[in-house]
Parts: sequence; structure tokens; C-alpha cells
Amino acid sequence: MLAFPTHAQEDGSMSETSNKTRLEHDCIGQMEVPANVYWGIHTQRAIGNFPVSGITDSQHPELIRAYATVKRACSIANEKLGLIDPAKAEAIRAACLEIEAGKLADQFPVDVMQGGAGTSSNMNMNEVIANRALEIAGRQRGDYTYIHPNDDVNKSQSTNDTYPAACKLALIDAIGPLAESTKKLAKAFHDLADKHINDVTIGRTQLQDAVPMTYGQEFHAFATLLKSDLAAFDRVVPLLAQLNLGATAIGTGICADLRFRKSAIKHLAQITGLPVTAAPDPVAAMTDMGAYVATSAAIKSLAVHLKKAADDLRLLNSGPRCGFNDLNVPARQAGSSIMPAKVNPVIPECVNQCCFTIFGMDVTVNWAVAEGQLQLNAFDPVLVHELLPGMALLTHAMETFRVNCVEGIEINADLGRSYAQSSPSISAALNHYIGYEHAADIAAEAVHTGRTVREVAGERTDLPAEHRAGIPYGTEINFAFRPDLIHLFDPETEKNLMY
Repeated sequence: MLAFPTHAQEDGSMSETSNKTRLEHDCIGQMEVPANVYWGIHTQRAIGNFPVSGITDSQHPELIRAYATVKRACSIANEKLGLIDPAKAEAIRAACLEIEAGKLADQFPVDVMQGGAGTSSNMNMNEVIANRALEIAGRQRGDYTYIHPNDDVNKSQSTNDTYPAACKLALIDAIGPLAESTKKLAKAFHDLADKHINDVTIGRTQLQDAVPMTYGQEFHAFATLLKSDLAAFDRVVPLLAQLNLGATAIGTGICADLRFRKSAIKHLAQITGLPVTAAPDPVAAMTDMGAYVATSAAIKSLAVHLKKAADDLRLLNSGPRCGFNDLNVPARQAGSSIMPAKVNPVIPECVNQCCFTIFGMDVTVNWAVAEGQLQLNAFDPVLVHELLPGMALLTHAMETFRVNCVEGIEINADLGRSYAQSSPSISAALNHYIGYEHAADIAAEAVHTGRTVREVAGERTDLPAEHRAGIPYGTEINFAFRPDLIHLFDPETEKNLMY
């Protein structure tokens, strides 16, 4: 059972329980509503209809803030167009500002898995704003003859246009901290790359020895992947900022002044500072879920890249005696209840699991987007519920990845160099000089005799020492190494590698 508060505290929240009620009515009939809450009958019915996940709209503060902002912009537009009394509009805006500031946060108890395409959330917001506005205007809660949730707060609006608008603004809000965490992690990998720009190791393909590279290049690649994700977020914001306010029911604009659409969009853009624009086709926009798809895709891409980095670090950290042992991630806790001194790569493993969750999020988003029928997609609630927690999850995952893992990574430079020098794959450096077949013979002999390619090439060719092993990749294949660095593995003549 939901415990209802008895009185509003200074921050607008509620405390204690009460048996006092007020009687409200809707198209179905009458119902008792706790007298000390700001919501009304529509919210009360929703509480009983959707006791499903135990997760309420109030647990998505970005959504609550965004919805109040949408309502405030609509109130300004309605007043400017002469559609609502200025005194009522002022009280409505004052209530919206309180909600945007985080007050009345416990007054949004509707389960996120609600039916009705967000109607319950919209009615909940309308009722809370109306009742708080009534108090601000010196009236009693429930005095809807003065300020009505539908006729005044919801003037010129519908759930069909305001709920998606609030959802999209909430997602833009959540992109901010997600992008910031991405930038910080990318910088951490950049710093690690700069630190080890000259430290050579072996590259691997199909988990087999390939050609030499530097630790710096390996870490730099992770940073580059994260940069691509930041660019994707930049591309998503204008898509999310294309809104359909004023389109009301199914995009027809019914019950809205023809001037309202332009005015509401203008005022919302001014309030938020975002590139808010009106959807060019209001009817198409009602069923177009492309912005959600793009947002989910950008989040999933980030998760894929994080999983890639976490997986690689686990492999490179494996051992340390019987694995790759290329590097050491920071030891964070004991790794076994039975094996003394065992330490596991727990932070990369944590990141992996967060990424798995995001993959599930993306599947849910795709299904919800694909299930819109005729003139409306009814599944915005599950879309925003999946996306907002997913974004928060990755934001926190990247913070712990950076602070508790990446910034403390130490490489095993001598072992990396040893791997690179002993790998027969560096015989590829000889292809340019003696051809693939002769280079392959040299590699095979090196493996058979347990010597290095450099040593065998010294016996079987008349190439100068600096040409017997190295990395002769040219700019024609756009690789990072330069042809003049083919002598890389001669310790006396090693030069810097730039990436």
C-alpha cells in the first residue's frame, strides 16, 4: 500500500500518513483522493491500475523536470495568445518552476510501465501543477473551478504531443553527464597513450601474434572510439529537439489555436537554450520514433566500445604467470574466497555487465519503436524508462572504469618488447625487400630453431641490419608507422613513434 503524506514540508515533499480525503470526479465516476497530496483522481486511478514495476516517474527526475518545463512554455504561449488569464498563468508557471527545482518530487507516483501512451503521467503533472498553483493563488487544492488541470494547465495540449516532448528533453538532459564521463575516459586513455608512445608490444589478430605496435597506439585507439561516440551524441541532440507541441491529438492540432504551435516552440527554445524546432509534419511526427532509435544506437555504440576496451584489458592483464601479462590493471580486491593472493580484473568485469544491460535496453527500444500502430506509438513510457537508466548506468560505469582502472594501469614494457622481438610475424617487414615466399621461409626457420627473425635474416640475406626486422608500413595504407622506422627493434637506434 502507498503511504500518503500529511503535510507539505519546506521542500514541497510530504511526510506521515492521513485518513483525510477530498472527493474528485472524472468521466468514470467519483473517487476519494488523499487530501494532503497534490495529485488528483486521474493519478489515483493510475496508482491502482499499474502496480507493476515499483519504479515510478519520480525516479526519473530528468523527465519530471522536463515535463514541468514543457508545461511552463505552454503556459507562456497560452497567456501571450490571450488564451488564459494572466493571473492563472502566473500561478501555473510558479508551480512549474518549483517542480523544475526539484520540489514536490514525491508527487509523481505513477508506475513507469503505465498504459495509455503516457496519459497518466500527463494527467499527474497537470493535477500537481493545478493544485500547487491553486495554493499559490490562495485557493484550496481541488478547487478546479478556478484552475483546472485540463482546461488551464493542459490548455492547447494533449498527451500525444507533450509527453514525447518531455521524454526527448529528458534524454537531452541525460546526454550531458553521459558525454562528460565519455570525455573524461577518452582523456584518460589519451594520457595513457602519451605516456607509452615509445613502448613497443605485439599486436594480435584472431588472438594470434600479428605485427608490432606500441602500447601508445593501443590505448589511443580506445580514446578514438570514444570520440566517435561523442560525435554521435552531438548528432542526436537536434533530432531529440525536434518536437511536436501544438499538434495535440494524433497531430491534427485539434483544440489548439493555430498560433500556439509556433509560440510554444519559441518559448520552449528560449527557456531551455536548446535548438528546439517544430516537426515539419505533425501527423508523421506522432508515429516517428527515429530520434529514440538514434539515441539508443548511440548509447549501444558506446557500450560496444566500452566492452571492447574492458575485454582487451582483461586479456592483456591475464595471468600474470600463465597469460598475456602485457599490463597490470589496479588490484582492487581479493579475487577468491579459496585461492590466496588471486586478484581479478573486477572493474572491467563490472563494465562488461553494464554493457550487457545496454544491449538488452536496445532490444527493448527497437521492439517498442516497431510496435506503433496507425496514428500513434503508445510505448513512449517504456522507451524513456529504458533509455534514461541506461544512460545513467553507462555514466557511472565510465567513472569507475576511469578512476578505478584506466588511470592506474601499468604496462610490462620489457615483456611487451620481448613479445614483439620474438614474434615471427615481424617477418612481414621483409616482404618489401625479398618477397613474401622468402620472408615466410625465414619466419618458419626462426620458429623451428627458436631464434629471432632478425637473426635468421642476417644469415640468409645481405640486407643491412636495420632492414632485417621492423615495420615497413608506408603511408599508402594509412598506417601509423613510417618507412624510416623499420629499424625499430634495434635498441641502439630506436626512434619515437607518432600516432
